[in-house]
Amino acid sequence: MDAAYDAAPWSDFAVGTAGAAAALAGLLFVAVSINIQTILAHRGISSRAAEALILLVTPVFLSLVLLIPEQSTVALAVELFVVATVAGSALGWLSRPGSRAHEQPLSSWLGTTVVPAMVVAVAPVLAGVGVLTESLGGLYWLPAAVALGLLGGLTNAWVLLVEILR
Repeated sequence: MDAAYDAAPWSDFAVGTAGAAAALAGLLFVAVSINIQTILAHRGISSRAAEALILLVTPVFLSLVLLIPEQSTVALAVELFVVATVAGSALGWLSRPGSRAHEQPLSSWLGTTVVPAMVVAVAPVLAGVGVLTESLGGLYWLPAAVALGLLGGLTNAWVLLVEILR
């Protein structure tokens, strides 16, 4: 079976992603705990912390789905759909236009909130459909979700750690 549609060849990618994303999510907790008073004092910043956490842990769950041994393609696709639905619903709520802090420029909000949220929500669905139909590039959508999830999560973590103190 082609690597695009079979989870087995993705195990090294999944192990590396799970470890890195979990470590970064842990560091986010440190960043939030350091600045918790400031985060709670500003409208929209606590939502940004929640979004950062979801962006960082979604790659962990995507990786865990890939690491389940000898599962069927239907099971893998369903699991990808579930992760995408849960993460996408939460990210959709947190990144709605009314949640943007007035201090955050529109371009920053689009680049660090909306685009990562959309990719993290849609790419696993495309991967799942691709696995089921052996089309669309299959699992090759997952690195996009992982990369944008980590980038969006790290950017928001930086804001929570450094930028809110300026």
